[in-house]
Amino acid sequence: MFHAPNAFQRAPLPPATRESEPRRRADAVLTATPPATAGNQPSAAAPAKRRDAYFDNVKYLAIVLVAMAHSWGLLLDDSRAARALYMVAYTFHMPAFIIVSGYFSRSFDMSARKVKRLVTGVAVPYVVFETAYSLFKRYADDSPDHPISLIDPWYLTWFLAALFIWRISTPLWQSLRHPLPVALVIAALASFSPSIGDDLDLQRVLQFLPFFVLGLQLKPEHFQLVRRREVRLLALPLFAGAALVAYWVAPRMQLGWFYRNSSAPELGAPWWSGAVMTLAMFGCALLLTIGFLAWVPRRHMWFTVLGAGTICGYLLHGFLIKGAGFAGLHNRYAWLSEPGGLVLVSLVAASAVTLLCTPPVRRVLRFATEPDMNYAFRRDATGL
Repeated sequence: MFHAPNAFQRAPLPPATRESEPRRRADAVLTATPPATAGNQPSAAAPAKRRDAYFDNVKYLAIVLVAMAHSWGLLLDDSRAARALYMVAYTFHMPAFIIVSGYFSRSFDMSARKVKRLVTGVAVPYVVFETAYSLFKRYADDSPDHPISLIDPWYLTWFLAALFIWRISTPLWQSLRHPLPVALVIAALASFSPSIGDDLDLQRVLQFLPFFVLGLQLKPEHFQLVRRREVRLLALPLFAGAALVAYWVAPRMQLGWFYRNSSAPELGAPWWSGAVMTLAMFGCALLLTIGFLAWVPRRHMWFTVLGAGTICGYLLHGFLIKGAGFAGLHNRYAWLSEPGGLVLVSLVAASAVTLLCTPPVRRVLRFATEPDMNYAFRRDATGL
């Protein structure tokens, strides 16, 4: 910190730092400690940085929305309402996660300490859970031929592979003069080409890239603008209109546009429609993400502490969703597609992912989600 000049000595004052943002670690969004602001910056003697309740709330509510949307995916064939809710959620729940991921990646600079954090917080969980999910599908779904491959992510592990690639590319995007237009062009070009292939789910990596790059450009004051009262009020008709539109187009629109894992030709659409849908989906996702962020509580809530364990909720809830699908519960109990069943499924999914985000679960899984691994790194990376 700055040293105050001697009271009897004429010395120039240090530059004002009231509006500057302190340096912070570029942690992954699922486990990051949000950057401190000038108003809550801890002293040099403080044992740890103070967490921002708002961002912990964002992460928890987003992971609940992800789990609920995955549960709705089991009921799409029998319920138009479930399909409409599914489409609304899939429009913005992953873009919101990715934007916040980019926001917490702004200071990533390939230093030894941050590379270590990237490996232990993203690469290791990817290897562990990609292997675990492949084995789960092989035995729970009676699919002995399902391969165990680290270059072909299955189900939700694609996000970790994508986050690793996006994080490594951060210095490049930080050096460009107009990074967001460049990222949008790349996403549009990816939507043209079916030859990108499935390796590391690159189609998704490229089509979701603009959201990560947008997060890199955001500053704390942007989140202050989003949380204004007028934005919250506008979010209500925005989501109501989105739900009505989704209900109308539910029987007509392919869900592949929301997954962003296929090109336009692979979806049976003209090649040029990929660019149109890239821009349209980006705009819709941005609007709904703003509406979502506007309604996230700023104060400490009962679930705020769970924001630190969302990586566990994200990586574990997939076993429950896929297990229910393999067991055919949605076919065995047709009433689950009715309004009452849809509410029950949503509550069960929200409750399950909440339990998976609790501190005891986080402690048990720390060996896989937050391993220390000092033995694997040089001293200049482990001693900082």
